[in-house]
Amino acid sequence: MRVALFTDTFLPDVNGVARTLGRWVEYLESQGVTCRVFAPQSDNGAGSDYNSSMVERFYSIPFLLYPECKLAIPNPLSIKKTLQEFKPDIIHCATPFNLGLFGLHYAKKHKIPFVASYHTHFDQYLQYYKIQWVEGMLWRYLGWFHQTCRRIYVPSKSTLHYLEERGFQNLEVWSRGVDVSRFHPEVDRQAVLQAAGADPAKQTLLYVGRLAPEKSVDVLLEAYENLPERWKGKTELILIGDGPLYKELSETYREQEDIRFLGFKEGKELCDMFAAADMFVFPSATETFGNVVLEAMASGTAVIGANAGGVSDTVSHMKTGWLCPVGDAVAFTQAMTALLDDQALRQKLSRSGRQYSEQQSWESIFYRLLDSYRHVVPEGGDLSDQPLATAK
Repeated sequence: MRVALFTDTFLPDVNGVARTLGRWVEYLESQGVTCRVFAPQSDNGAGSDYNSSMVERFYSIPFLLYPECKLAIPNPLSIKKTLQEFKPDIIHCATPFNLGLFGLHYAKKHKIPFVASYHTHFDQYLQYYKIQWVEGMLWRYLGWFHQTCRRIYVPSKSTLHYLEERGFQNLEVWSRGVDVSRFHPEVDRQAVLQAAGADPAKQTLLYVGRLAPEKSVDVLLEAYENLPERWKGKTELILIGDGPLYKELSETYREQEDIRFLGFKEGKELCDMFAAADMFVFPSATETFGNVVLEAMASGTAVIGANAGGVSDTVSHMKTGWLCPVGDAVAFTQAMTALLDDQALRQKLSRSGRQYSEQQSWESIFYRLLDSYRHVVPEGGDLSDQPLATAK
C-alpha cells in the first residue's frame, strides 16, 4: 500500500497533531507501507530536514486561528509530479485547507480512495477571536470538503457525536495513545523542580499547552489566585508552553513568585516536569482529545480538567481524575483545594490515571487504523459500491 498524507503540521513541529501524524507515518513504514507527506515548512529549525526523502514541504503563512499552524502555499506542478510518480493507493488529508484541497482534487480526478482526519474544533475558536459570524460558512465548507470521504477519523467519541449532530457520516474514532516508557512517575522530584527554579518544598500545580485564549488560561490563573489563605505561600503554579498570550502573561505575573512561565519545553525535560508536579490542571474546553492530559496521567500526576470535549472522554470523574464545569474558576479552585487538602484522594486518582494510561498503547491504536485503511482500499480499485460521507 502507498499512502499520500496532506497536512498543515508535521514533525519537527511539536503540537499534538504533528506528533501523532509523525508516529503514524513511522508505524506505517514499519509495516511495509510506503508514505509521502505533503506539509508546510517548519519554523522549528531542529530536525527541519526530518526524513526529507519522504516529506515534500512548501512555503507557508500563519493560520489566523492557530498561528503555530501553517497554511501552505502548494506548488501544484510539484505535487502533481510527485503523486504521478508515487501512485498512491489512498489519500489522507489531515487538513481541510490549502494542501488538503489539492489532495481532495487529485483523489477525485484520479478516483483514488480519499479519507480525512478531523483534529481541531476551529468553530470553537471563533468566539475567542471575535469572528463568530463566519461559523455558518465554516460548517458549510467543512461539510462540502468531507462529503466524498470514505472515512472521517476523529480522536474521541465526543468529537464523533459533535460531528454526527452536524450531519457528518462515515465517522470512525482514531484515538490517541501514550508512550508509558517516556511518561512515567519515576523521577527525582526535588532535582527537577530545583532545575526549573521552583521550590520542591511547595505543592506544584502544572499546566502544559498553548498560551492562547481558547485554552482558558485565564480560568486557571483566576482559580489559582483564589486558593484559600492556608495554601498561600505553600504552592506554585508552573505554566509550560508558548503562544500568543505568553509575552503578555509572563509580563503581568513577573512579580508574582508563585506563578512561573517556563516557555516551551520538550523531551525528557518536559516528561520530568509532568512527573514532578503534584497535580495537572487543564481548563481548556476546545480539545478534540487533549494529549497532554493522557501524558499527565501516565506520569502519575492527578489531573483536573474541564468537563468537555476530548478531556471528558479521557478522564473519568473521581476515578481517573477530577472534571470541572467549563469556564467555572470557582469549581477549579474547589478541585485544587480538595486535592491539596486530601493527599489520599490525590494519590488514588494518580494511581488510577496511570493504570488507565497503561492500556492506551499506540501499537493497538495504529493497528486498528491501518486495518481501516485496508477496508477502504478495494483490491480491484472499484469504488462504486462504497457509500460516501455526507454532511448537512
